[in-house]
Amino acid sequence: MRFYITFFITIFCARFAFSQNPVNQRNQKGKIYAYWGWSNEWYTKSNITFTGEDYHFTLEKTVAKDRQSPFDFDTYFNPGNVTIPQYNFRLGYFISDKWNISIGIDHMKYVMQQNQTVKITGKIANSYTPYNGVYNHNDIALTPDFLKFEHTDGLNYLNSEMRYFSSLATWNKVQIHYLAGAGIGALVPRTNTTLLNKERYDEFHLAGYGLGAVAGLNITFYKYFFIQTELKSGFINMPDIRTTKFIEDKAKQHFYFMQHNFVLGAIFPIYKK
Repeated sequence: MRFYITFFITIFCARFAFSQNPVNQRNQKGKIYAYWGWSNEWYTKSNITFTGEDYHFTLEKTVAKDRQSPFDFDTYFNPGNVTIPQYNFRLGYFISDKWNISIGIDHMKYVMQQNQTVKITGKIANSYTPYNGVYNHNDIALTPDFLKFEHTDGLNYLNSEMRYFSSLATWNKVQIHYLAGAGIGALVPRTNTTLLNKERYDEFHLAGYGLGAVAGLNITFYKYFFIQTELKSGFINMPDIRTTKFIEDKAKQHFYFMQHNFVLGAIFPIYKK
């Protein structure tokens, strides 16, 4: 949390300082940009409700974390493997010198922490498991034979954003910018779930929606290439998560997330003036 506070204070102070000596904003209107990068995420606790023909129960305040791939050159830069890590892709267009619209995907991963103990409320009437019963805020350990719950291929947030982009400083062939924006999108996870020994559902599925806000710093070199760091925070609501091969088996949850992105990109005009 201190990292995020420091980040936003830095942006504010830098903007205030440089506003005393304004930098000429380069003409951005009509340019397109694209970037690719990687991220880490943090999630709030969430209640997860599971429903099916022979069960209906809620797990309260479950803990989950992300799963970023350990760094090695082949995983992160081999074209055949670049979608394995948690990644971010975005394509944008400047509708004015300071405003751009974009579409992108945040390929996050959400992993429910295994073997944690949570409260359970509801009932299970599956004769093939030892978990039959009626529960009312009882403790239960989330062992693999009961439940494995992951959006690891992944928690795919397809979104559109409007961003404000403005200069802070210019030194020779280097320009520093700050950005801020907000967006909305759809969640299309590929959920890896094993529940009560049922066969899992292993396909992409439209599960819900998300809202997000973003702020960041951009360093552009020679007008065309940039590195960028971003902080994004938002809300995810998924009322229709597929969990097993049986269409009646569903889950629902909502939670907040925080995301730190580091990306590499390029920006080019699409026409000559």
